[in-house]
Amino acid sequence: ESNLDGKVVMMIEKFTQELKAGKLTPKQEQEYLKMLIHMVGDMHQPLHVGKPGDRGGNDVKVKWFRSESNLHRVWDSEMIDDTKLSYTELAQSLGTPDKETIKKWQSTGVRDWAMESVSYRPQVYDIGNSNLGYQYSYKYFSIAKTRMLQAGVRLAGLLNQIYG
Repeated sequence: ESNLDGKVVMMIEKFTQELKAGKLTPKQEQEYLKMLIHMVGDMHQPLHVGKPGDRGGNDVKVKWFRSESNLHRVWDSEMIDDTKLSYTELAQSLGTPDKETIKKWQSTGVRDWAMESVSYRPQVYDIGNSNLGYQYSYKYFSIAKTRMLQAGVRLAGLLNQIYG
């Protein structure tokens, strides 16, 4: 059972449609683009489509290298921040998918992206005694990297649809 926030799906679809129509003021267009970018990223972070009832992992208390945290924060920032990479270095570390992969990723829709995030629940919630650190990051950071890359490729596809 998914607690997919249908509002986010609908908002992404609405913003895409409105931007394609091209009837927005420059200020509206700027706001819609900001929201679209943010929401496409969110759809690819598995805990934004987390288990029902735990507020996207915010209520799942864990320790991250002995510091109080929650599962959502681990996936949103802590695993990424602990790489100590700049945004440019992080982007480069994700690699470059081949044309076939890009085509495949861009052929799916926002509902598919959400269901992919749901499919990662078993790994995301594999928190053992809640003391997370190197082992958890070693096992699952590749998922975070894949999702960041997919989000970027799919956002590019959306922007090409809108402005292409």
